[in-house]
Amino acid sequence: MSLVNEWVRSETRRQFFSRGANAVGYAALASLLGTNKLPAAAIQGVPAPRTPMTHFAPKAKQVIYLHMVGGPPQMDLYDYKPVMKEWYDKDLPDSVRMGQRLTTMTSGQKRFPIAPSMFKFAQHGESGMWVSELLPRTASMVDDMCFIRSMKTDAINHEPAITYMQTGNQVTGRPCIGSWVSYGLGSLNDNLPTFVVLVAKPSNTEQVQAISARLWSAGYLSGEHAGVSFRSGGDPILYINNPPGVPSQVRRQTLDGLKALNEMNFKTVGDPETHTRIEQYELAFRMQSSVPELTAVENEPASTYSFYGEEAKKPGSFAHTVLLARRMVERGVRFVQVYHNNWDTHGNVAGRLPSQCRDVDQPCWGLIQDLKQRGMLDETLVIWGGEFGRTIYSQGGLSTSNYGRDHHPRCYTMWMAGGGSRPGTIYGETDDFSYNIVKDPVHIHDFHATILHLLGFDHERFTYKYQGLDQRLTGVEPSKVIKALLA
Repeated sequence: MSLVNEWVRSETRRQFFSRGANAVGYAALASLLGTNKLPAAAIQGVPAPRTPMTHFAPKAKQVIYLHMVGGPPQMDLYDYKPVMKEWYDKDLPDSVRMGQRLTTMTSGQKRFPIAPSMFKFAQHGESGMWVSELLPRTASMVDDMCFIRSMKTDAINHEPAITYMQTGNQVTGRPCIGSWVSYGLGSLNDNLPTFVVLVAKPSNTEQVQAISARLWSAGYLSGEHAGVSFRSGGDPILYINNPPGVPSQVRRQTLDGLKALNEMNFKTVGDPETHTRIEQYELAFRMQSSVPELTAVENEPASTYSFYGEEAKKPGSFAHTVLLARRMVERGVRFVQVYHNNWDTHGNVAGRLPSQCRDVDQPCWGLIQDLKQRGMLDETLVIWGGEFGRTIYSQGGLSTSNYGRDHHPRCYTMWMAGGGSRPGTIYGETDDFSYNIVKDPVHIHDFHATILHLLGFDHERFTYKYQGLDQRLTGVEPSKVIKALLA
């Protein structure tokens, strides 16, 4: 039996009727038009060019999402808890912990001693936001930012927590938020991907977490909506350039031949992913001319580096990556996902956290100032945060000059800027231990609903039919847009 016949025989009844769901409609349309011809899309299986699926006018049209892999310690950065100095080395009260499950890294500890932040805090801006001394540049722009100090998640370990933050579900295989944005808004530039992923190299690499392509997968959406990963060193994309001795005309002829073969395969099998493959080949061909210009940051004027710092000249650094992100949205990339690793501070907070903050402080400030002076901040939503927070109690040894912190899902801090978010906002409160939320909790699904709202989507109506269900980023449990975060 041929592979084609085997594929057809294995098709389920549901798949068959799903593929033929529009046949009657097309036939009716043809009769109304007085012609025997069906629409070209119906014949070829190629979706017609579509406009954005927005439900109302969006505030943001592009997103730069800065994910701090590992979980930044909120009480050392943004969630100031001065009362904890009186609790130094005292045990976390059971009335605060309330039986919360712990990770295997601290569940065996005999004590859970309180570790007050060793870093100084001060209030800044008209909003009066408390910010750690580790983030002086960020502190200077708090009135441009929208802080959420009451984020919460259901996951306590990295892989499910990052997956949850990126896809709205702890189980892998779902589309990530960048893929949803690509699916809903489409492309702004035919020569660059709609959704790009950049992985920055941290200065300190004591405890980096694994980052897999599953995080930027399109899941059950069409493969065209998956993130395209740019490398931090060498060629941004492997094999995008022609091999030595292969001129562009030969590459064009090769792609034309592949396209003809793929079209033959589509007519036989009917798999729509075949056309996704064709489009990916064509995009790669167009990117041969667009990517070198995109990544030529050396052509930026000196004033650019006054924003991002000299580190931006080092390929792979967070500063360089964020500068690339700005260049991408400037050229029409819809969604840029940036990952910065090594925030998993189980130990040596004194040695690692200052390094992490030096990596991100000036570049984040520079990005906001750069977008603002280019007139792009109003339409570009910038997001910063991790997958969960850290514990107020110390993991391992505790001293006044050093400590460690374990994973903590009950509360953590994130911020947004631009793109219709409300500047100068401080939303949510935690208790004196930065352990439980006491005012205005924001679940991950609420956060996703709010982001989609800024992009012009009603999260309950923004769906994709899969396995007989109307799938959505925010899942089936009730979630809401946090209107206090909107400008």
